[in-house]
Amino acid sequence: MELLAIGEVARRSGMATSALRYYEDLGLIDATRTSGGARRYPRSVLRRLAVIRAARNVGLSLPEIRAALTTLPPDRPPTVTDWARLSGEWRDRLDEQIAALTQLRDGLTSCIGCGCLSLERCALSNPGDVAGTSGPGARWLPPALRRVPAADRAVG
Repeated sequence: MELLAIGEVARRSGMATSALRYYEDLGLIDATRTSGGARRYPRSVLRRLAVIRAARNVGLSLPEIRAALTTLPPDRPPTVTDWARLSGEWRDRLDEQIAALTQLRDGLTSCIGCGCLSLERCALSNPGDVAGTSGPGARWLPPALRRVPAADRAVG
């Protein structure tokens, strides 16, 4: 089996070596070590990194990506069938996000014209501040757009 040095994987994947080490620490990719401690990756890691990049572009968190990668055999690159299954699941998520963003866009253009800029006083969108009684945060933002990014969940 051909093994690649971390610099070669970084060059070919377009990812920083620090990202590769981080992904390894998270268990997203695996490396072996030389007798001197240098990381060596199987060529199949390049396809796995492409899957990780695609998942990040869709908006999946690293824990979600880890869960998806656990469904793939560790001893070979993802196949067309593997990719079809994963991307099909992600397609549903993208459709949900697109619908939510469209709803958000349409809501912004329909309300911004009055100029009040206050959801607390807005007679059209929030009469009597009813949204304030249902809890903190952006209550009317579609659920797909209310996901808290993993980086924000780790803080505080």
